[in-house]
Amino acid sequence: MAGWEGIHEFVAVADSGSFTRAARQLGISVAQVSRQISQLEARLGAKLLYRTTRQLSLTEAGGLYLTHCRQLLESLADAEQAVSRLQAAPQGKLKLTAPLAYGQSHIAPLLLDFMQRYPQLEVGLNLSNQLQDLVHEGYDLAIRIGHLSDSSLMARKLSQRRHHICAAPAYLARHGAPQRPGDLAGHACLLLGQDSWHLQQGGRRQTVRVQGPLRCNNAQVLADAALRGMGLVQLPDYYVAAHLESGALREVLADYAEPEEGIWALYPHNRQLSPKVRLLVDFLAEALSSVQP
Repeated sequence: MAGWEGIHEFVAVADSGSFTRAARQLGISVAQVSRQISQLEARLGAKLLYRTTRQLSLTEAGGLYLTHCRQLLESLADAEQAVSRLQAAPQGKLKLTAPLAYGQSHIAPLLLDFMQRYPQLEVGLNLSNQLQDLVHEGYDLAIRIGHLSDSSLMARKLSQRRHHICAAPAYLARHGAPQRPGDLAGHACLLLGQDSWHLQQGGRRQTVRVQGPLRCNNAQVLADAALRGMGLVQLPDYYVAAHLESGALREVLADYAEPEEGIWALYPHNRQLSPKVRLLVDFLAEALSSVQP
């Protein structure tokens, strides 16, 4: 910006009493210092320095200008420090949205950790399976899972999830374990809304029709039913990983599982990622990568 050109050079010369020392301090040539100050004087229409071969001194206008320039440079330094403090200790408002179940089980606990680390933040979290319009509804960030269809948003992969078909050992003892996708037709399947499950065979995705005694739009209810031995269930790992590890549920048809789906942080394409949002995304990426199921 033209209004700032020459100011640093002028203050450096006034403080050091020498064009040579000012040039050394600023890391530029003496000629460049002289040129910048000459252009500054021309722009102001006033002489700022008396120059002789032996002496350098301020004019009356130069002394007055120096006082104001020092205040400006101090304010600029304060502004830069304020931005640095904001990056180091973010503050202000953050608004984000995440899917209901994954947001409740994974994002919300991490967000609380983040807020405790940076208590000056004010956070709005909307847990919903409905896709929110980030731009029009003023969201800074969205967490989404699976295929991304909105190319107007920037995305960063945080983690991934995988679906498991599993059942309680008691159910498998009574009915046996399916060996191939077609065997599912003879099993009691616990349905999350739809009457079909997605698998892959030979690298190709296939849809298998299933039926069973319970249909529910809440995955936790279906996980509980599976734990009671009521049938097979196909659910994301964050519902069943702990039960698979403990042996309360056993996975079947693992060779036919779908490829892992990405878990993404999305933010508007035309909006520069603010330091506090970037810090949150980095925090989530590091935390989620360390707890891969």
